[in-house]
Amino acid sequence: MPEGDTLFRTAAGLRPHLVGRTVTAARARVPGPQVERVVGSTVTAVEAQGKNLLVRFSNGLELRTHLRMHGSWHRYGPGERWRRPPGRAVLVLEVADAVAVCFDAPVVELLETRAEGLHAPLAALGPDATADVFDRAEALRRLREPRRAGLTAAEALLDQRALAGIGNVYKSEVLFVERVDPFTPVGGLADGVLERLVDRARALLLANRERVARVTTGPPGDGPPAAADPGLAPARAGRLWVYGRAGRPCRRCGERIRSRRHGDLPRTTYWCPRCQGPGAGPAAGPAEEERR
Repeated sequence: MPEGDTLFRTAAGLRPHLVGRTVTAARARVPGPQVERVVGSTVTAVEAQGKNLLVRFSNGLELRTHLRMHGSWHRYGPGERWRRPPGRAVLVLEVADAVAVCFDAPVVELLETRAEGLHAPLAALGPDATADVFDRAEALRRLREPRRAGLTAAEALLDQRALAGIGNVYKSEVLFVERVDPFTPVGGLADGVLERLVDRARALLLANRERVARVTTGPPGDGPPAAADPGLAPARAGRLWVYGRAGRPCRRCGERIRSRRHGDLPRTTYWCPRCQGPGAGPAAGPAEEERR
C-alpha cells in the first residue's frame, strides 16, 4: 500500500519526465477539478509530502493527489498501451514525450500554490519522516501534545498531523522491532521509547525509499538496511516481520502473530503478544484475527 517511501519513489520516477516540460493535454474524471487550466503551462516541480503527491505548474497552480489504499501513478510513452483500463484513470497529464496517469486515487485536487499554507490537509501535516530534511524535535512535540495522550501508540504513528509518511505497514513493523505494545497509550510511553519509535520509523522509510520491494527484516544477500537492529537476527525468508502475517509464527520467537482492527478509521494492527509484552491488546474483548 502507498506510504511515504512509495510516494518518494513515485515523485522521483515522474520528475525527470515532467519537470521543465510544457503540458500539452490534461484531463480528470468528471466530476473533478478543471485540470485543463494547466494546459500550456510548464511543470516546475513534482514532490512528495507525506502520502501526498504534488505537481506544481508555472501558472501558480498545483495538483494534489492522495492515493489512499489503491491509487497509483504510471508513466507511459506517447501511444503506449496502459497497463490498467482507461476507466480507472482519474487524472491524465501529457507532455511532448510522456503521459502521466493517476489510477484509482480517491483524492485529486487543483489549488493555487500560494494557498497551500491554508489548505488544511497540507498545512496540518507533521514533519515528513521520508524527506531529506526532518524536524525530529517537532515530530516528538506533536506526538506529546495532550490531545494525543490517550491515543494508542499504533494510532499515533498513523496520525499524519504528528508525523507524516507512516502507514499501516510501517506502523506495525516499527512497533514490533522496538518491542512496544501497539495498544499502550502515547501518554504512557517513556520519552526514550517514543524517540526510538520516531527514529526507527524514519530509518526504515529512508532505507526503503529507493527499493521497489519494501524490506524491514534485512534479509541475507540484500545487506542490512540502515535501520537494522543488531539485536535482531535477519529473517531467512520474507521481507516483513509481522504485517499481514496473522496466525503465522513470529520470525523472532515463534509465537502466533495476532491482528486487530481498531481506532476511528479503523485500521488493522499486527503484533506478537510475546515480543511486544504481556497482555498486548485492549483489555476488553478478544483480538479479531485477520488474514490478508
